Amino acid sequence: MSAVAPSVFDAPGERESDVGALAAEGPSFAFYRDEYGGILSPAELAEAMPAALRCVRRVCGGAGPRPTWSDEDVGAWCRAACAAAEAIAEHGEACAGGWSLGSLRVTDPRGRRREGREVARDAALAELAGSGLAFSGAGR
Repeated sequence: MSAVAPSVFDAPGERESDVGALAAEGPSFAFYRDEYGGILSPAELAEAMPAALRCVRRVCGGAGPRPTWSDEDVGAWCRAACAAAEAIAEHGEACAGGWSLGSLRVTDPRGRRREGREVARDAALAELAGSGLAFSGAGR
């Protein structure tokens, strides 16, 4: 999947510094829009990204992109960050998945409210599937 690399790393030969920036700041808005196909505005993405990065780091056991990672793994990590950011932007980090009007409360079919963090985690895990990055690479 070498097509991921040019969008994640803009200039060849700068992989080490670019990977460090990815781990600290997350994927660029250009990656989010063009590669991931996201619909958030730059401001919405910037607001949601810190929580999204916390989510992806938790799922990956604290890991962020490293120079030794393959382009496919870096791409999966970036897509996971984008998916988590969209979930956080839509649901926030607190309770999600329900609404109330007066005394009428509607929640998920199991009768519980999911937290936005759970929705973000599920979205990130879906993007990490098959990469071996989830759960500190326990499946590798």
